[in-house]
Amino acid sequence: MREQRDSDISLHPVGQGKTLGLIVNPVAGMGGPVGLKGTDGAEVLQEARRRGAHPVSSERALLALKRLAASTVPFRLITGSGALGEDVARAAGLEPIVVYTSSPGASRPDDTRNAALVMAYASVDLLLFAGGDGTARDVLGMVSDRVPILGIPTGVKMYSAVFGTNPQNAGNIAARFVAAEPSVRVREAEVMDIDEAAMRSDQVTARLYGYARSPHERHLTQNAKAGSVANENMALDAVSRQVVREMKPGCLYLLGPGTTTRRVMTELGLPSTLLGVDAVMDGALVGADLNEHELIRLMEGHETRIIVGVLGGHGSLFGRGNQQISAEVIRRAGREHIIVITSMDKLLSLDTGCLHVDTGDAEVDAMLCGHIRVHTGPDRSVFFRVRS
Repeated sequence: MREQRDSDISLHPVGQGKTLGLIVNPVAGMGGPVGLKGTDGAEVLQEARRRGAHPVSSERALLALKRLAASTVPFRLITGSGALGEDVARAAGLEPIVVYTSSPGASRPDDTRNAALVMAYASVDLLLFAGGDGTARDVLGMVSDRVPILGIPTGVKMYSAVFGTNPQNAGNIAARFVAAEPSVRVREAEVMDIDEAAMRSDQVTARLYGYARSPHERHLTQNAKAGSVANENMALDAVSRQVVREMKPGCLYLLGPGTTTRRVMTELGLPSTLLGVDAVMDGALVGADLNEHELIRLMEGHETRIIVGVLGGHGSLFGRGNQQISAEVIRRAGREHIIVITSMDKLLSLDTGCLHVDTGDAEVDAMLCGHIRVHTGPDRSVFFRVRS
């Protein structure tokens, strides 16, 4: 590892504004569309590539950096070499200072942690990182509460409260932070990740790993994932029974991840993939734990409906842990064929007062925005606003 410290370069010259750090995890998010639950670990990454996954992190990071590059307030950007940040920063029209170069054979988590440590020593005013919850954990472990951090959402799991609701909004927040706009405040934000021990016991539990200082602006940043409360269960069971009763013969139903959609599968008497996407037709399971390509293949020649829940805390519909239901899958199914199930308590608890989508396709995100029917109980529904 080659490092440059404050003594090597002047990071805070007079009149140059704030100094931002940038770390890109170049493989974050690759596992989502191909049906994997993340991209943590060399074996999972190898399997993602075997399934035909393509990198998405740099493309999504570029969306954020273009917003940041449009800032009229001067700032300096330090980053890692090549795919660690330098390439995408230059593509956005920025002129970064490279302060970290990966050593041969270094792992991706090592690169993230080492680069974060260099930037903490450099006393950056804000550290931007592109990745998911695993990347957030690596960054937090190095900077603790010394440096505010902000996540550009490019991973599969993004339950933490340090992320923008989409890459563009992450860039907007960073630009407003640079400009010291009063609407942006620094808060204590949860860094969370899936509890893998609980997952092996067939439970979706987000474990708290710590708190980070992070810039926040309502509607632009997400809250952490929240759990369910006991009094939701009866209403969700009842609405699940109604959804099953109203299933149309010959229609393909795609059920997203989570405990809410699992209730529908239970009412059908079928097994379900807790963190995956299953397909049902005429009361029978026709596909389990499907990836994007398998979903599209099943959809050929069939009217298709998508059943999803709402991710508690930050109100995500698409783009957080269910990337198999891709923009193309949603486009083919049609907005009118999306069935949203959640509890009224969960809707009322959303700090932003709306649901969020981040499919990676601006056209599909725009199609989904507006108001959508949300089923909260038998013969009970509300129209709730959706934002990208």
